[in-house]
Amino acid sequence: MARKSYLDARSHEIVTNAVAQAELQTSGEIVTVLADRSDGYTDIALAWSALAAFLALTFCVTFPDLLLDTYAGFHGGWNTDWTPREIFSMAAGAAIFWFLVLWLLQLSDTIRFALVPGKVKTLRVHARAVAHFKVGAEKRTHGRTGIMIYLSMQEHRAEIVADEPIAAKVDAEVWGDAMADMLAEIKQGKIAEGMAAGVRDVGEVLSQHFPRAEDDENELPDRLIEV
Repeated sequence: MARKSYLDARSHEIVTNAVAQAELQTSGEIVTVLADRSDGYTDIALAWSALAAFLALTFCVTFPDLLLDTYAGFHGGWNTDWTPREIFSMAAGAAIFWFLVLWLLQLSDTIRFALVPGKVKTLRVHARAVAHFKVGAEKRTHGRTGIMIYLSMQEHRAEIVADEPIAAKVDAEVWGDAMADMLAEIKQGKIAEGMAAGVRDVGEVLSQHFPRAEDDENELPDRLIEV
């Protein structure tokens, strides 16, 4: 499946310019990542489908006469002397049917993401943000001053992940304003402007703790990365 692109060239430029401007005041290196999703949630889809199958079996056990009468109706009401094999086959058929129904429904992104618990989304987005940070930014700068702003569109969640020296000086709560400014714009459909606002706020915080040195070099790309 082709990766969905949310931003055009002009929007990418807005974010890139914001990063470049923010880094003029700090030795911190800001990386921006925009993801369509942070996980496929196949395990959650399987869990819902398995639950549907289990409930179907439970219904068969709780209301066996209704099940048998329904099947008898499909046979014109002629065969009502069911064998054990036929009864178990009916129950298995009901379980398989509802498993497939739930699985097929969740092929729709809208339904699948609606069925994923919020806590699970938050944990998966955080895990993916940390994974991207470890690969693309952690310990990649001379002073270990890398920080990543990560936005996951399908989950409607964002994360800010920083190198250890930054985390040691700046409490996680401090990034709250950056997150609020960013999400306020994104909720209005202004993705690039939202990320740019977050970048500016992060740059302002970094400039207070990690001011730019005269010999500072740009060690990480300023461009927005879409994954």
